[in-house]
Amino acid sequence: MNDSAGHPETGAAIFRFFNEIGIIAQLSGHAIERVLPHELKLAHFSVLNHLARLGGEPSLVDIARAMQVTKGAMTNTIARLEKKGYVAVTPDERDRRSKRVRLTDAGLDARDNAVAAIAPELLELAKSVSAPDMIEALPLLEKVRRYLDENRS
Repeated sequence: MNDSAGHPETGAAIFRFFNEIGIIAQLSGHAIERVLPHELKLAHFSVLNHLARLGGEPSLVDIARAMQVTKGAMTNTIARLEKKGYVAVTPDERDRRSKRVRLTDAGLDARDNAVAAIAPELLELAKSVSAPDMIEALPLLEKVRRYLDENRS
């Protein structure tokens, strides 16, 4: 850490950094939800994307924690996805009270269709902000995400 980390200007700049990320998240979430296939809401897509990205069979509680929502809210979202055949929910073999969630082939197809629906919006953005600039920003964003993932309560 450099000496400037404790200065008020640095704190204000870091706040601006996260404020911009928050605004981008809100605006992009709205833009994404506008073009998602009708059966999906942003929360549904976020879960499908999380499962596609990480794979495996996480517990319902693990997914709720990753999405920063309550177990009850995630139970509702998972039930809606299960009803559509996008996820399969099974009891945990070690702890029968806990549930494991697996992305189905239909769920992966729904996620991929959603990504395809989002692509034109992203290509439009790339006319104003170049893909190389976005790619260059990825390591910093990934580093921030990893830190936040590892240090959340």
